[in-house]
Amino acid sequence: MSASLRRFRLAEPLVMLATVLQWLVLATATGALVGAGCTAFLRLLFASEGRVQAAPWWLLALLLPLGGLLNGLLLHYGYRLRRSRFVDNPIVAVNEQRGKMPFRTMWIKPVAALVTLGCGGSAGKEGPCSHIGASIAAAIGRSLGLNREMRKRLLACGVSAGFASVFGTPIAGAIYGVEMLAIGRLRYDFLFPGIVAGVTAFEVSAWLGVPYPGHAVPLGARFTELLFFKTVAIGVLCGAVSWLFVELLRRSYLAFAWLKRRLGLWTPLVPALGGAVLAALVLVAPRAYLGLSLGAMDQALAGVSLPVADFAWKSLLVAITLGSGFYGGIVTPQFVIGAVAGSAFAPWLGLPPALGAAVGLVAVVAAASNAPLAAIFMGVELFGAAALLPVAGAGVAAYLVIGHRSVYPEQHVAYSKSSWIFAHPGLPVGQEKVRLSYGLLRWLRMRRRCLRQRES
Repeated sequence: MSASLRRFRLAEPLVMLATVLQWLVLATATGALVGAGCTAFLRLLFASEGRVQAAPWWLLALLLPLGGLLNGLLLHYGYRLRRSRFVDNPIVAVNEQRGKMPFRTMWIKPVAALVTLGCGGSAGKEGPCSHIGASIAAAIGRSLGLNREMRKRLLACGVSAGFASVFGTPIAGAIYGVEMLAIGRLRYDFLFPGIVAGVTAFEVSAWLGVPYPGHAVPLGARFTELLFFKTVAIGVLCGAVSWLFVELLRRSYLAFAWLKRRLGLWTPLVPALGGAVLAALVLVAPRAYLGLSLGAMDQALAGVSLPVADFAWKSLLVAITLGSGFYGGIVTPQFVIGAVAGSAFAPWLGLPPALGAAVGLVAVVAAASNAPLAAIFMGVELFGAAALLPVAGAGVAAYLVIGHRSVYPEQHVAYSKSSWIFAHPGLPVGQEKVRLSYGLLRWLRMRRRCLRQRES
């Protein structure tokens, strides 16, 4: 053995120990700042969100278009303060911008989200917090002069800290912040910073008074193979629900973009139009699905079997809200859609609605976000260790059923989900056109040729 190799073997553990210590310091500081920032946002949100659900229709008819107009004005004029050409999307920042994001415009999306949820728009609360986390982490990386790879890792752990602060799930938040970057790939070198930042942000937010309610979901009878297959069946159904949600969201973006071109609308007026559409829908849609809709999710997890059409109402309201140009999160709606759908499907399979709601929540997050590992850990952190077996198969099944679609069009495709499907690695989901693999096409042609020969 050469002397240089022996020296390297002695140096490597020291270098890795220094790496651990380095990320303990950087990620802890980042997580503490992100936790404080997210707590400030959540306190403002709790003070303003949810009050309009009981308001008379005429008030909603005023608030929703007005909230859309305010969103449009904020996003249209606020970004003129930006000095760089970098966009403030965490996925793009890690995949394409070397971990850089603008800092001067960090306040725009949180303020827009407060307006959206305060006026009754149907969206989530985690988007602004992940945005706050990514912006703070990018600013720390820039101020310390970190290199490209360290900036990317630090930004990803800022996103993880934001998710952990919102949902009270530090491990799932850490994995989600990494897993959301690409389909089929998990950067393990991002995990330790993400976990440290996630745990720190969660502890800071809890210490500052953010409530994290637990959900005791009864699992019913002893876990069996039959119960496992039933939960997988719910996962398959929720994969189809996720497919519908993603398609509604995509088509809503396209529809409002077409209306803008067709009618020659000024950009800030497009979300105002979306608000008018939402106000009209409130005449027939359940008001429980305005805003965050956490009450409906809590009902489902408490064992109430909700109507099967309710997940479609929530999906439609979210699609119109976000597709028209309101700003808000996209994960909390997945919680609600999954819990409501799972509670509706569970009686079909002879399962308790509460168990179906827990499984459905995990399955929709796994599918729509293409984050099955984060969703499974989220199920364990929210519902306890006994939920691992029921949610695991359902989450992965839903992740496969939805195919190569995502609520994040910027999410890259690293690997295809099936050997029968071909997808170019490295392209965003919104640009990738997946197709059947050459081997499957050749087999189908051979089968067709054999059938023709038999018929002749």
